[in-house]
Amino acid sequence: MTTTTTTPTLVAAPPVSLLERFRVPGGFVVGAVLLLGVAPLAFSDFRLSLLAKYLCYAIVAVGVSLAWGRGGLMVLGQGVFFGLGGYAMAMHLKLADAAATGETLPDFMQLYGTGDVLPWWWKPFANPGFALAMTVLLPMAVAALLGFFVFQRRVKGAYFAILSQALAAALSIWLVGQQATTGGTNGLTDIQGFFGYSLDDPVNQRMVYFVIAAVLLLLMALARQLFVSRYGELLVAVRDSEERVRFLGYNPANVKLVAYVVAAGMAGLAGALFVPAVGIISPALIGIVPSIGFVIGAAVGGRASLVGAVLGAVAVAWAQSALSDEFPAAWTYLQGLLFVLAVGFLPGGLASLGIVLRRQRRTRTGTRTTGETA
Repeated sequence: MTTTTTTPTLVAAPPVSLLERFRVPGGFVVGAVLLLGVAPLAFSDFRLSLLAKYLCYAIVAVGVSLAWGRGGLMVLGQGVFFGLGGYAMAMHLKLADAAATGETLPDFMQLYGTGDVLPWWWKPFANPGFALAMTVLLPMAVAALLGFFVFQRRVKGAYFAILSQALAAALSIWLVGQQATTGGTNGLTDIQGFFGYSLDDPVNQRMVYFVIAAVLLLLMALARQLFVSRYGELLVAVRDSEERVRFLGYNPANVKLVAYVVAAGMAGLAGALFVPAVGIISPALIGIVPSIGFVIGAAVGGRASLVGAVLGAVAVAWAQSALSDEFPAAWTYLQGLLFVLAVGFLPGGLASLGIVLRRQRRTRTGTRTTGETA
């Protein structure tokens, strides 16, 4: 009896088109040209400062896209990490402003009469290196501590979202209650300088914009690499079937923790850049409502798409600035309606609109063909 051995045939992968190969690098080049070249020429100083503010929200959306869009983590507490980074930066800038005028205490501490001694936990922030490091490391440390206990106990879904919002509310309430050392409801305001440069100078304000735009592009490139890496595939697997990943020998808690911590670091850096762009950081910017706003921007644009999340964050922030002045009472309801519509009727956001339309066109074509055949 003769045994025939069949050699498996290797099927070559389909060739990648030139357009597909250069789509992502080309997209980054176009984005860099628009942000670093076209926008500064097309916008006035005032409009450019508003765009700098919106791009800070877009940086938060990059982290939201990683944690929620890729990992399925409903991060409704990003305002906490945004605020930690913002306050870390603002504390250093307020101390630098005070030192420039020969004072040892920030102006609001002198106003509220806290004495002549700077609080001990303010003193390290006089060092610019320490302050810069804390804008990222402090939010990441808080996220690592919270995430470790939450994910190890397999808390997810709505419970995780509620815990995130509770943390945002707790931080906001604490900051309001510490008026003598955090500025209370007003926060840290009237920031004059940014590492030796006066923020009253339009040229320096443009410099701040360029820094924010460059950081956004770099973080998008980093997030893109995480998306297509082995870790990104594992994160998607945890989102879709956590138990199967656990059976394969991976710990889903650690996988989710990394995404949560990285997203927190991005939000902290966004908060730090927000301070010189706007000149203020306060509890009103880091509570429950702003945290939801960060998620709404990513949801409207498309949480699974980096470009969609960024554009959605900028669009929602622009709409808030344009509409909240005319309809201050209605804007919050409209914001909630946007979130409901995006999650309920277009889960992939506006970035998935083309795919949905093509799918519906294919379905109609298939139905028509079937009817003609019958």
